[in-house]
Amino acid sequence: MRLFYIVIAYLLAPVVIGALALRGFRDRTHWQGFSQRFGFGAPVEKPGIWVHAVSVGEVQASAPLVNALVARYPDVPLVLTTVTPTGRARARALFKDRVDVRYVPVDLPGSVRRFFARVRPRLAVILETEIWPNLYNRCGRLNVPLVMASARISPRSVNRYRRLVGLFRDALSHGIFIAAQSEEDAERFRSIGASPQRTHVIGNIKFDFGYPPDIETRGHELRTLLGLHRPVWIAGSTHAKEEDLLLDAHALIRQRFSNALLVMVPRHPPRFGDVADAMRARGIPYVTRTSGAAPRAEAQVFLLDTLGELPPFYAAGDVAFVGGSLLPIGGHNLLEPAALSRPTVAGPHNFNSADIAKLLVERGAVKIVHDAVELAKVVGDLLGDPATRARMGAAGREAMDQNRGAVDRLMAFIQPLLP
Repeated sequence: MRLFYIVIAYLLAPVVIGALALRGFRDRTHWQGFSQRFGFGAPVEKPGIWVHAVSVGEVQASAPLVNALVARYPDVPLVLTTVTPTGRARARALFKDRVDVRYVPVDLPGSVRRFFARVRPRLAVILETEIWPNLYNRCGRLNVPLVMASARISPRSVNRYRRLVGLFRDALSHGIFIAAQSEEDAERFRSIGASPQRTHVIGNIKFDFGYPPDIETRGHELRTLLGLHRPVWIAGSTHAKEEDLLLDAHALIRQRFSNALLVMVPRHPPRFGDVADAMRARGIPYVTRTSGAAPRAEAQVFLLDTLGELPPFYAAGDVAFVGGSLLPIGGHNLLEPAALSRPTVAGPHNFNSADIAKLLVERGAVKIVHDAVELAKVVGDLLGDPATRARMGAAGREAMDQNRGAVDRLMAFIQPLLP
């Protein structure tokens, strides 16, 4: 089965690499560090720890773990890999020179061999669920302990994995340790071939992230910029076509609150221009963050076209909407506004973090909507009801606090694996 996978991987590699290279014509950050995708890069001084976080959300969630590893093992090099340029940029901003940030190699035997020859990991930690047979096989052959941290499999995904159970059983049999988010996730991993003896429930490290102590102060400063006396809602990590629904909803909200302001935060930087074009086409007055200007009274939308500023803008808003959820994309991090005690709204498609969404909805911290009309109704009601906003915000923060501790459990889990 693995040989069949390798053949398919080689056949698809030119398509995948070509697509990544072509993106560079629109966003040149895709070309930076491109050779790392083939396993090249400067060798580390001595064997260390390798942590993988696929994109921005996982990089942000990895911060408590990375900080704990750096504090516990200060003399051990730590390499963090990611897949996307935005994830790479966020990791560099978070960890500075404490961590060697690079791209993970494509899952081809040659690229994987070069990567391991340069990074020489003593321990590998893969956040959430990234299953690469060649990378995992190489860990097994080199006797490198590999931990899948905050590991999860959705009920929908496990059926697909079962069709390829031979391949995944081989990948999961190389001394891999599963630190699952829940008992349900642990059982799904066992069903596709994970060792029962090496599969444990550790929890979700996303609950352990923390903001800088000055986050609320920064939020207040931004709110002063946006307007202290106008209703403000933040739409974070939005996607194409979803933004059209958000603009439709905002038009309805402004029928109730004529001075309401929407802060739009597209998920991917190359789309900043597309969103600006869409608003110009609709005749919507807007201001961009990069312009440095404050939104005047006639501005309806503030376009956040910078990286790394979403959390303080969540802190500046009255209500948060978390994107990737009105369309079947899977949803993004609902915990970011919850940790700031902000009432949160999301669409119905939150399968990327279904357990977190379920918890926050049950606690009354998140409201689910299905279309622009419902979104406008819920956000409008919240903008006009400070008491409900405070109650939802408190519920979200309490849910966060009650579920912390996964990083400490994960560190205890890792310690015996790192001689």
